[in-house]
Amino acid sequence: MYCIRQLLALVLVGCSCACMSSDAFSPESKTLSVFAAASLAEAFNQIGELFQEQHPEVKVSFNFAGSQQLAQQLAQGAPADVFASANEKQMLAVITEGRVESSGYRQFAGNRLVVILPADNPAGISSLSDLANMGIRLVLADQSVPAGQYAQDFIALAAQDPGYGPGFQAGVTRNTASYEENVRAVLSKVLLGEADAGIVYRTDIVGLDPGQLRVLEIPPQLNQPVAYFIAPIADSSQPELSQDFVAAVLSPAGQEILSRFGFLPAP
Repeated sequence: MYCIRQLLALVLVGCSCACMSSDAFSPESKTLSVFAAASLAEAFNQIGELFQEQHPEVKVSFNFAGSQQLAQQLAQGAPADVFASANEKQMLAVITEGRVESSGYRQFAGNRLVVILPADNPAGISSLSDLANMGIRLVLADQSVPAGQYAQDFIALAAQDPGYGPGFQAGVTRNTASYEENVRAVLSKVLLGEADAGIVYRTDIVGLDPGQLRVLEIPPQLNQPVAYFIAPIADSSQPELSQDFVAAVLSPAGQEILSRFGFLPAP
């Protein structure tokens, strides 16, 4: 009996040593923090999965929000490794705060705006000019975030077009029921029937059931180019991984994922 117990003890010790040895040589788990515009959520989640397949020791953690909100967090010192903004203004703000090198950012995608309506269209909107009709409930992203500024650019351009007239901008402003903190909140309100119309990115409606919404296209001459920029954070504790993630977004595989979600290629 003693010999059997002694043998079992030796086996258990051997297993324990083997486990300790295995742990000692296993790669240390790392987390890469990516701050990205809310409109990038679905595409970046897939790019993150692809990145983790190539870097099995890395977990990609995303913080999706309005670009202006993310820029403020970075300006206040929030730790991060990569920043992806839906416009150049917020990227330049982060550069001014010293969190991104001025030569370190790249445009990686484009987008465009559309007007969305609830599927039953209770307000009877049939054209863009109807957005200025009395009684329309319109929701927009706040002007402080890129989607809101792009929407305001469209409204200002339309007001200069004889087809819309000078009263268009005043009418749309009067009809704006709320200014949301990001473009996804605009989409949500229209889907829930809490607004008669909203302005979002084309990519926000990719993948939705066609019966969920109606869409009014904005003509190219009124549709301001939407540009997305990405950069590694200058004080990242993982500079090589940060550069690798940026490279993954810019790679053919990353660009194919972005295209699949409706993003336009960078010029």
